[in-house]
Amino acid sequence: MLRSSMLAAARSRGVRRLVEANPLTGKVVERFVVGTGPEDAVRAVRRLGADGWLVTLDHLGEDTSDTEQAATTVRAYRHLLRLLGEEGLADRAEVSVKLSAVGQFLPADGEKVALDGARRICEAAAAAGTTVTLDMEDHTTTDSTLGILRDLRVDFPWVGAVLQAYLHRTEQDCRDLAGEGSRVRLCKGAYAEPASVAFQRKEDVDRSYVRCLKVLMEGAGYPMVATHDPRMVALAAELAARAGRRPDDHEYQMLYGIRDAEQRRLAAEGSRMRVYVAYGEEWYGYFMRRLAERPANLGFFLRSLISSS
Repeated sequence: MLRSSMLAAARSRGVRRLVEANPLTGKVVERFVVGTGPEDAVRAVRRLGADGWLVTLDHLGEDTSDTEQAATTVRAYRHLLRLLGEEGLADRAEVSVKLSAVGQFLPADGEKVALDGARRICEAAAAAGTTVTLDMEDHTTTDSTLGILRDLRVDFPWVGAVLQAYLHRTEQDCRDLAGEGSRVRLCKGAYAEPASVAFQRKEDVDRSYVRCLKVLMEGAGYPMVATHDPRMVALAAELAARAGRRPDDHEYQMLYGIRDAEQRRLAAEGSRMRVYVAYGEEWYGYFMRRLAERPANLGFFLRSLISSS
């Protein structure tokens, strides 16, 4: 119930105004969002890279309502990628792109607009010497996103996909995407979904995650294990060993600001550890989903507001 309420709040303009107007919110947001501009993102890559971490960068922006807004997001990603190349950081960082932010659901030719925008981002990534992963959103986007992925991979076979274990369909999607050269980030899922398409109980989501992880580890692609669950991290290591995988042919991914000590441990042990780093002005929806994912995050937020008041 709490998670559903928080996810609903992420879409509420009224709650957004209240959160953004609170002068104490910014101090808490800094735990999850590194800043508002590309320079903030580049500084984060340099700092995290010095500790042995890889990074994927998300320029925050969703619910794009017109083609100019979509084009602005594309330009922002291209500028960021150019900076990464110029700073010699492209080997440490890639970008994550939400197709909704580049026009996927515009009423006129939204998928074409998104495909064209994503293609321009991929061109910039290739020029910089790095990669792109397409983020996944709620279940209504899955077919469209995977269709755009297929089109992009004709010219950019390294484009990564995100699959969400709480969807009933995901185990089969993992089988479809576990081939040579494919990059798949497996997460549990962060949206409120109906029982007709998604598992509702935590234990069922966990079981699905394990099944999907086995498929990816036994496949020929590059699994990206996106979880903060210590049981899943340990299981991923076990499955990788069983499949004969080396430390450089799979990776772990965690969100910036969550389980930092575990991220350090994995990196220190020689695992590829990638941090999902968000930046940008449109931080509200991302921030609220982080609070919804774990009660500990919400508790941290509330305690911080109280202690700062």
